[in-house]
Amino acid sequence: MSSVHDAAPAPAALPVHADGWYERLSLLLESTGDGIYGIDDAGRCTFINRAGARMLGWRTEEVLGRNMHDLIHHRRADGSPYPEHDCPIFNAFRQGLPCRIDTEVLWRANGTSFPAEYSSYPIVQDGRLIGAVVTFVDITERKRGEELLRQARDELEKRVAERTAELSAALGQLRELAAYSETVREDERTRIAREIHDELGSLLVALKMDVDWLARRLDDRPALAAKCHGMGRLIDTAVDNVGRIITDLRPSILDHQGLWAALEWQAQEFAGSAELDADIQVVVPAGAVAPQGGQATAVFRIFQEILSNVARHARARHVWIRIDVDPPPGPVLYIEVRDDGVGAAPDALSHPRSYGVMGMRERARHFGGRLTIDSAPGQGTRVRLVMPIEETAT
Repeated sequence: MSSVHDAAPAPAALPVHADGWYERLSLLLESTGDGIYGIDDAGRCTFINRAGARMLGWRTEEVLGRNMHDLIHHRRADGSPYPEHDCPIFNAFRQGLPCRIDTEVLWRANGTSFPAEYSSYPIVQDGRLIGAVVTFVDITERKRGEELLRQARDELEKRVAERTAELSAALGQLRELAAYSETVREDERTRIAREIHDELGSLLVALKMDVDWLARRLDDRPALAAKCHGMGRLIDTAVDNVGRIITDLRPSILDHQGLWAALEWQAQEFAGSAELDADIQVVVPAGAVAPQGGQATAVFRIFQEILSNVARHARARHVWIRIDVDPPPGPVLYIEVRDDGVGAAPDALSHPRSYGVMGMRERARHFGGRLTIDSAPGQGTRVRLVMPIEETAT
């Protein structure tokens, strides 16, 4: 806040003629609480009011004729020498410019200093600079208040930073817990799917074989044979349902043929079951690295959730699905699903209870990915997943 240009314009020359004017001016100078002194072109004090002399700890007669820089401005706040040629007061009035400074100290007669705000205005007489008028005030209380405010602000910023760090740590732990829970759930799904396949699937196959065996031996009893054929159809339906449940729990194609095949299969299954016009493009260059393990599962579940949302909410007639991947080095997976459905308002997608959207974003974030959704009422929806592929995923 130091400048030689931001003070008021220089006053006219002091009216030193006419005793009446001089007395009025003296009365005015003595009645103010601010320190005021004048200097000639050599920097010597020509007058000082009582408030200024009292602030500086000098008697008026001890100040008159003294070089004011050497008397009250000789050192900086840190005690280092303050050469006169660096003094803003002297440089300002010698250039015919006012100045206003509040970042320095003035020194008292007893050797102590105080922070001061001072202004210097050149005195012009007959078009010639003959000195300057300097006003100054003790701003110790202001500086103390500013320091207290700064300390309070620093303390507040420290507490905010600590609280933010605590919340960030808690959020990180919560995300780790969510990722761990998701892993446990996928493991449990895999275990249940395997047990259903191995136990219930084999029992249904055995039951189907027994019913067929029994039906072949009841040709002479049409009613019983028809009942066996009906039981066989029910068993076939049960086998189909068990297969669908197993696929929902953990599609075997993901484990046996990898993510690329699983994504393409899921897209084709969705297009067939939803009865939509689907434009599906899978662009995977030769040698492209496929996500493995937990990352592959996360990508597949996100893709499933995107398609499920289209089927449940979009009321679309057409859907565009594009799966693309950058080749090594630095392989990145891109999945984009766009529909011409009813769309959704942005606040609906960011609602705290939009658990499906939050779940997809958290899955993507856990593996360094990003999921964005662009939608507006009546404008359809575009969902885009961008995820760097881990060379070794667990």
